[in-house]
Amino acid sequence: MYLSSTRAAAPAPAGGRPRSFRVPATVMALGLVSFFTDVSSEMIAAFLPMYVLYGLGAGYLQLGLLDGLHTGASALLRLAGGHLADRLARPKAVAMAGYGLSALSKLLFPVAGGAVAGISAAITVDRAGKGLRTAPRDALITAATPPPLLGTAFGVHRALDTAGALLGPVAVFALVAVIGDAYDTVFVTSFCLALIGLVILACFVRERRTEPGTRPKVVLKDGLRLVSDPALRRVTLYAGLFGLVTAGDAFVFVAVQRQAGLPVGTLPLLPLATSLVFLLAAVPLGRLADRMGGWRVFLIGHALLASSYVLLALPATALLALPLLGLFYAATDGVLMALLAHRLPGHLRASGLALTQTAQAVARAGGAVGFGVLATGLGLGWSFTAAGLALAVILLTAWRSPS
Repeated sequence: MYLSSTRAAAPAPAGGRPRSFRVPATVMALGLVSFFTDVSSEMIAAFLPMYVLYGLGAGYLQLGLLDGLHTGASALLRLAGGHLADRLARPKAVAMAGYGLSALSKLLFPVAGGAVAGISAAITVDRAGKGLRTAPRDALITAATPPPLLGTAFGVHRALDTAGALLGPVAVFALVAVIGDAYDTVFVTSFCLALIGLVILACFVRERRTEPGTRPKVVLKDGLRLVSDPALRRVTLYAGLFGLVTAGDAFVFVAVQRQAGLPVGTLPLLPLATSLVFLLAAVPLGRLADRMGGWRVFLIGHALLASSYVLLALPATALLALPLLGLFYAATDGVLMALLAHRLPGHLRASGLALTQTAQAVARAGGAVGFGVLATGLGLGWSFTAAGLALAVILLTAWRSPS
């Protein structure tokens, strides 16, 4: 089988621990690409919950649909991005196409105005770019990093990515404070920041090129055949199950704002607390995954998520959900990719990562929409309680399953 047959290709140093925590320059460059791209994206994304609920007067169902679209619109193109990167043996070129598409999407938001359909279209283009670039980017990180340092490398990349997410809302508030309601300036600034990331990718990220004829020819069925591997199938199954019972982040922030009795204007700032914790914890938890195994850290992350949902049910503890959400992302986002990356054959690595990413994205999109329906009928408190219980049930099963 693919995964089991490739584990021997990634030997660890004596003692099973990495000798150095030095991260390759390619990983740092990709981190800066993600940094500028995320500043650009979060400048816009931070306003969506407030704009949809309080600006357009929409309800939880509409917010769930937009949040699900934000999560799931990239799903199918993740498969395409992974397959193209493997088939062409050009992950950098495919990643550049994805980052370029996301940059161009920033110019669609001023055209959309206040129309939900227009906003949905702009989000779709942005997320399509994300789907196209994600697996090739993670394949580039994997190819540049020694196996014993993979969790650390993904942690560093995700930390830089999250630093961008942290600064995005700050940047947009600073712009609005200076220019008032000239929102077109925000969109153009967002586009320029995304363009900086694209230039860094083009100039400073190197990929390992293979000579023609030395790499197996890749066709679509080769990537899909990876599903037959029991280890990949098991990890992907649990990633999807967890995604189905995960509420969209927008609901978490709205619940915190309402439970804690915060002013509506503070809603776009709440992601900052989550992003700051993610930023601080990504590298330590990546190192922990290198030492104790990614599967356990991945499950611990979901236990933290379940705990955050329970805290959201009470006004006195709602604010504590924000740092727990940050710890959840730090323990799962890069850790899941590090868990799989070096266990996949090199010529199908992007395809294998894309399969798991797609399953997770589709599940989370469905989970966001389903949570919106549940919250419409039961309210936020009971809905988060139900989601926390569902996470606990899946955790009990997954903990007994080998990684």
